[in-house]
Amino acid sequence: MRWEFFAPGGPWGALWVAAPAAFFVALLGGLATRLGPWYEQLRKPSWQPPNWLFGPVWSVIFALITVSGVIAWRDAPSVWARETVVVLFALNAILNILWSVLFFTLRRPDWAFFEVAPLWLSILLLIVAFWPFAPLAAVLLAPYLLWVGFAAYLNWTIVRLNAPFSARAR
Repeated sequence: MRWEFFAPGGPWGALWVAAPAAFFVALLGGLATRLGPWYEQLRKPSWQPPNWLFGPVWSVIFALITVSGVIAWRDAPSVWARETVVVLFALNAILNILWSVLFFTLRRPDWAFFEVAPLWLSILLLIVAFWPFAPLAAVLLAPYLLWVGFAAYLNWTIVRLNAPFSARAR
């Protein structure tokens, strides 16, 4: 194997940035996701996936996000396009972490529901932005878009089943 292929200047050198960045976002989101008595006592729809499924699904999604980022970076036609890739992923990362903080740490599924729309739109923006120069990178984000869409509907259902929420409910 030619290791220079993965060197910082090599074609897949972006992997050395994208993989730790995706891991860091997943870690922060995971740390903010506090399952416990509060979460267990929420009424949830019968169609909600089991808790054990969320970890594997998010692991696959973050792997796809990482590969998408590497491909988009590699195929970006200009420095400006590469900077746009970084900015769009950074925005998406912030929104991704924020959703977990709102829902689980602050125990405000109602606030998380309103935040999920910008999160979903940020994924759509990544797809639309990458399509002209890195269609594979765009396609790899489709499962993320679908999962967040499903999560938004689940979030809305949990809000309807459990509202009202208050900041004092911690």
